[in-house]
Amino acid sequence: MRIVVDDLSGPRIARFLADHVEQMRSLTPPESKHALDLDGLRRPEVTFWSAHEDDAVVGCGAITRLDAGHAELKSMRTAPGRTRSGIASRLLGHILTEAKGLGFTRLSLETGSAEFFLPARRLYEKFGFEYCAPFADYRPDPSSVFMTRPL
Repeated sequence: MRIVVDDLSGPRIARFLADHVEQMRSLTPPESKHALDLDGLRRPEVTFWSAHEDDAVVGCGAITRLDAGHAELKSMRTAPGRTRSGIASRLLGHILTEAKGLGFTRLSLETGSAEFFLPARRLYEKFGFEYCAPFADYRPDPSSVFMTRPL
């Protein structure tokens, strides 16, 4: 698997992300949807990585700079049919290392509270994330859980 910083210009990653946003919209009430679309991921404060095997996109993830020391993990996704194959763990480990290298001292995230998101929450727990109060512009929301960890 190859993990690269992605400029989000290719049609494969555009389709991969469109599927992600569509899936999140189907699982989450509109007022609780925080998945970024292509334009949101192209903002200058975002660094986006895609994971590839051969010509296929098999995963992605991003961080958004909140302030000089704090970033938010965004857009973590593994290709359907490839879940539980180690892609998310490798990608998250890579992003944690890169975030630290970029000078961040804390990484936080928002994910869903529904059963569908349980594997994601377990992955984040495995990597040392702990549950926390809402951060940045988030507000308490029964459809969301918030997690954070020092780097």
